[in-house]
Amino acid sequence: MSIITSKREEVYSEIKKALNKAKKKEILKFNVLPDFTVEVPRDKTHGDFATNIAMLLCKEVKMPPREVARILIENLENVDEWTEKVEIAGSGFINFHLGQKWLYKVLPYVIKEGENFGKSNVGQGKKIQLEYVSANPTGLLHMGNARGAALGDTLSNLLAAIGFNVTREFYINDAGNQIENFGKSLEARYFQLLGQKADFPEEGYHGEDVVATVKNIISEVGDKYLNVDSVLRREFLIQKGLEEKITNIKNDLARFGVEYDVWFSEQSLHDTGAIKRIIQELQDKDLIYEKEGALWFKTSQFGDNKDEVVVRANGIPTYFVADIAYHINKFERGFEKVINIWGADHHGHVARMKGAMKAQGYDEKKLDVIIMQLVRLLRDGDVVRMSKRSGQYITLSELIDEVGKDAARYFFIMRNPDSHLDFDLDLAKAESSDNPVYYVQYAHARIASILKASPEKIKNIELINFALLKEETELNLIRKIADYPEEITEAALNYEPHRLTRYAQDLASAFHSFYNSCRVLTDEKGLREARLGLVDATRITLRNLLLLIGVSAPERM
Repeated sequence: MSIITSKREEVYSEIKKALNKAKKKEILKFNVLPDFTVEVPRDKTHGDFATNIAMLLCKEVKMPPREVARILIENLENVDEWTEKVEIAGSGFINFHLGQKWLYKVLPYVIKEGENFGKSNVGQGKKIQLEYVSANPTGLLHMGNARGAALGDTLSNLLAAIGFNVTREFYINDAGNQIENFGKSLEARYFQLLGQKADFPEEGYHGEDVVATVKNIISEVGDKYLNVDSVLRREFLIQKGLEEKITNIKNDLARFGVEYDVWFSEQSLHDTGAIKRIIQELQDKDLIYEKEGALWFKTSQFGDNKDEVVVRANGIPTYFVADIAYHINKFERGFEKVINIWGADHHGHVARMKGAMKAQGYDEKKLDVIIMQLVRLLRDGDVVRMSKRSGQYITLSELIDEVGKDAARYFFIMRNPDSHLDFDLDLAKAESSDNPVYYVQYAHARIASILKASPEKIKNIELINFALLKEETELNLIRKIADYPEEITEAALNYEPHRLTRYAQDLASAFHSFYNSCRVLTDEKGLREARLGLVDATRITLRNLLLLIGVSAPERM
């Protein structure tokens, strides 16, 4: 349990005691104690903790919230021993200022915890699956895929850090129309590159990467498939093309620091009969009807604005029914929560997918979908559109080549997923405090330099007198470090990885302010040891934080 959590529980317990005391005196008359909260205020001038109990209780006790708050404060026991000040704020919040003593317990705790600082068992080993990126294996990864990869991987790290059993999964869309079009594109390029006349399909993939793929195939088999049956030729080209594309996707994601536990094939749902089974089950429940030769699922009965086709008039199942089968497969594997990260163009798909799960007897609340908005790349203030490799969009590989993995990952999670993101290439490459990731990494490198220059190493934390740390910048830095476990838990449970970068900026800023106002390697031994302990605790916190984001913690810049 973190120091903050422990202190919060103590404050919560003292509030309950005061309420029960006032109830016994019949000053406050209530039957059921409301489910109140004790929070850490964002604004530190509001104290170390704040509670909303007075505003929740006021109706039942028939008193104004501020009067309830006053009575509660009067009934707190030994309040002067564990607080510096308790005050009523706004419409009835009670703010608790605990003073400085509890802060001095933070640093030895952080140093002892080391790489485990911030971790917890909130998730209690519950199985969670995150599916993200899941790009069509017909081309190169683009900016939307890259943002999804950074968000999904960081959220996975967060959930694992607080005790969930996380499975990271990539859904390979290796069936359906896009694969048919991929095969036609490969076949046309195969003919063209071998000097044969061939019309390129209008719905085909025009990127130079497709040409490169076919060149690789020709270098392996030559014109061997030029005169074979078209069906066999396309099957072969699709197989070889998918192998190369999926390998490239895996390699690009690995460069980006993203590794998956499961690569799930859509085609496997067709091969195992899972899709046919789902259609039959829906028919048995009278949720399928025929119209214009196609089969329609009554999704409008489950919150969708219209019914959806599951089998086209030509007998080919739609992507939607494959997606239903895939999500049922997820729940059949025993996941207690399934999380998808989808692009904004899939927004309308959320309600119908939840409805499909409900129709099949699953709790739709166990399926969460994070919608991710578009990314614009900027250079010199102008939008960058074209790619040399894809011919259409800047690829993930090209982005890593230009700005590096660290800047790319950090920038992609700086905004709420539901916000549009402007990715400034010039800023991402700048070696200055204006560049957020450089600013944070520089703080870690500065810390490493201080610890390396120190003539002594911390051996016995218990002998350090941290109460010597009394400067405002010292105390502010300790408070910020103490917030870390709570930040991790909140960011994980609320699916808000962008909170990590905000906290990183605040922590780095607090450290730089401390460094600029306090000499660490002072001649006074006791103060020097205390400040070195503070510096080391900051190092541990920063390093753990950057690892969650998937960013390196350099020792020199």
